[in-house]
Amino acid sequence: MVDLKVSGRYQLADLLHLMRCLRDPENGCPWDQKQTLESIVPHTLDEVYEVIDTIERLDYEHLQDELGDLLFQVVFYAQICAEEQRFQFGDIIHGLVSKLLRRHPHVFPKGTLESFGAGSELSEAEIKRNWEAIKSQERSEKEQQKIVQSSALDDISAALPALMRAHKLQKRAASVGFDWQQIEPVLDNLADELDELREAIVSGDEGEIQDELGDLFFSCVNLARHLKQDAEQVLRQSNHKFERRFRRVEQLAQAEGIDMASSSEQELDRLWRLAKQQLQQS
Repeated sequence: MVDLKVSGRYQLADLLHLMRCLRDPENGCPWDQKQTLESIVPHTLDEVYEVIDTIERLDYEHLQDELGDLLFQVVFYAQICAEEQRFQFGDIIHGLVSKLLRRHPHVFPKGTLESFGAGSELSEAEIKRNWEAIKSQERSEKEQQKIVQSSALDDISAALPALMRAHKLQKRAASVGFDWQQIEPVLDNLADELDELREAIVSGDEGEIQDELGDLFFSCVNLARHLKQDAEQVLRQSNHKFERRFRRVEQLAQAEGIDMASSSEQELDRLWRLAKQQLQQS
């Protein structure tokens, strides 16, 4: 344990000790005691999105707290795994440092922390190629440990948000050559998927509509990937933009004494265009 009388600040060792206390069978916290790896997952997702939201709102005053909450999730998982004799928190650190040293030979030429500063003449493009090659090698080594290699997509988590998982699936497929090389076929495919959705809507078949709508979303992610954009981030930005504009529409409607719920589409469209104009000018 850290001598707080000397340092005056809590350290990682204190956090790990606190976690052990919370999970103590006799004197710990009842809520923390009963948690499992599975039960914590929803809380972890919440904390991740709170970190993202804080950064996107430029709320750096509260970023420290949110990062602390996210770190606590990692410590929680590690403690449960230690209790189940799977691994220790130190094993996480060791594995992470080893992996990062291995993936950054342009920064650590000898694969050790001590080799930092030796310099590298690799270009950014070469560094990126090396990064992908190293990750590919790591995946191959993992597959060799399995009895049967079934797919290049095997280790992409099914629990990822749908847009993020679509991006990863497409990127992994592209890594083995399954991809368009130009943007035009991607745009053509997007137009084809939209036409197929129109046909499904006309048919009235709910299952077909759902299927074609999903294909359209998937194609939009593919377009974002080819444009070197992150679909999740792009959609989040659009969400924020819509929220700003809609809040302004509400303000305009209130100022004019308009009941939005009973207004015509034309009236709401007028407010929407006015809101966009005002926000662009502000």
